[in-house]
Amino acid sequence: MHTKIKYTPDYIFESSWEVCNKVGGIYTVLSSRANTLQKDHKDKVVFIGPDIWTETESPWFIQDDSLHKKWREHADLKEDLSVRVGRWDVPGAPIAILVDFKSFFEHKNDIYGQMWRLYGVDSLPSYGDYDEASMFAYAVGNVIESFYKFHKLQNKHVVAHFNEWMLGMGALYVKHFVSKIATIFTTHATSIGRSIAGNNLPLYKYFNKYNGDQMAQELNMVSKHSVEKITAHNVDCFTTVSDTTARECTQLLEKQPHVVTPNGFEKGFIPQKGAYTRQRNKARKALTRVAEALLGYSIAPQSLFVALSGRYEYKNKGIDVFLDSLNKLRSNPSLKKDIVAFVMVPAWVKNSRHDLQQRLQEDGPITANAALPFPFLTHDLHEPENDPLLSQLKVLGFTNSKEEKVKLIFVPSYLNGDDGIFNASYYDLLIGLDATVFPSYYEPWGYTPHESIAFSIPTVTTSLSGFGAWASKMEGVSGIDDGVEVIERNEDNYDEVSEKIAEALINLSGKNKKELDKIRSAALTLADLADWEHFIIHYEEAYCKALHNSIDRLSANNKDDE
Repeated sequence: MHTKIKYTPDYIFESSWEVCNKVGGIYTVLSSRANTLQKDHKDKVVFIGPDIWTETESPWFIQDDSLHKKWREHADLKEDLSVRVGRWDVPGAPIAILVDFKSFFEHKNDIYGQMWRLYGVDSLPSYGDYDEASMFAYAVGNVIESFYKFHKLQNKHVVAHFNEWMLGMGALYVKHFVSKIATIFTTHATSIGRSIAGNNLPLYKYFNKYNGDQMAQELNMVSKHSVEKITAHNVDCFTTVSDTTARECTQLLEKQPHVVTPNGFEKGFIPQKGAYTRQRNKARKALTRVAEALLGYSIAPQSLFVALSGRYEYKNKGIDVFLDSLNKLRSNPSLKKDIVAFVMVPAWVKNSRHDLQQRLQEDGPITANAALPFPFLTHDLHEPENDPLLSQLKVLGFTNSKEEKVKLIFVPSYLNGDDGIFNASYYDLLIGLDATVFPSYYEPWGYTPHESIAFSIPTVTTSLSGFGAWASKMEGVSGIDDGVEVIERNEDNYDEVSEKIAEALINLSGKNKKELDKIRSAALTLADLADWEHFIIHYEEAYCKALHNSIDRLSANNKDDE
């Protein structure tokens, strides 16, 4: 009968490698959702991340020794847990615990043996980042157990939420040693699905034929797949971020998620009205100045500024097809405006270009000089001869000459405000664009197109991204005029996708200011449907499901003990 009861958590612990550690898209998921959770659960939501900060402090963590001081001292003295407590410096400022997990490496083999005996997790063939992630996850489990017992939460509804395979052992630890806590595990992308796509194997053509365990053997992914699959099967509630990834989990992990929890966005920090216009103008000036300094000539004021950003996964993120689409536009008479395309993906950067820095610091007209050598690149790379983007540019014959209708600029640095060239954040530059393109082959959700429309920037993405699949279901969304162009993509239509991107950009190039403003307004309207105010309900469902299932589990265990 209790299945009709709506359970809500009294405490929520959420852990990830990206808590107070900005390295990828999961940081955006958690940090943007934190504000909504904090409003609903005021300091009863606790985020746990890795304390990997030695020479410098995390710029996203504000230590506060007054928070949970007695527990922190107890954890240190009685349980040998090294933790720091403070607040995550994001909207909502939730409590964050950073745990130093180095001491757990001494017991690594014992921990792996325990996980094998309890659950069958195969850590024997592990390599790379598996050890670091697993020791952190295990430490997180210990921290949650310590906090839970110290504060006597046994009679409370407590949820522990773990993100990605990297936290799998934490979920398994809590299930075994603190069994009254309801566990949630979210995979944002299966390790095997990403690996299949990243190894240029046809993920979609033979999707229903793939066996996750077999592919883990072939791709040397046994340990990561093992802990991910076993965690998905053992937690009280297993979730993923899109219907696209839910199908992947069902096939490769042999576990259908209990709940799909799409990624929302916290748009409260996006400037409004006059502030938006000022920030947009500032961004366009910055983009124009860097482009002109590289190219050695003036950019036409009406040029379309277009960008692709994200992780440097050449095929998965569709960088290859984006360049091909731009190549189609170079001599296309239907293109009404010049395009300046920025590819903003972090690569193996040596340093910012000294000659470009010098030119940006010069007084007087920046275009009074000739183009810099190799006017495609804002930062020097290690081994540029092996870079796939630069290699494709060479094959396609891009020149970035004044006569070309399409210019391409590769920004291979993290845009965190101190890259040496722009010295601005990604969001500070995103607001100055006219469009973005994300023609993903593999994209469990797709924060980059989501962020784009939140800043009123129309975007092009594909049906293979979780966000694209979601947007295509929305009433009134049929193309770039509606703020989002979702291109149908499959294993075999690479050229068609390239053509469709080119068509969308040609379409935009013919719009006047009034028409472009209308498109930007449509993008923002769609973004408003995908913020956390609308999507948090899916997490509430997951919390409820986890608590229901944990009660069922405990009841079944009690009957077995009778």
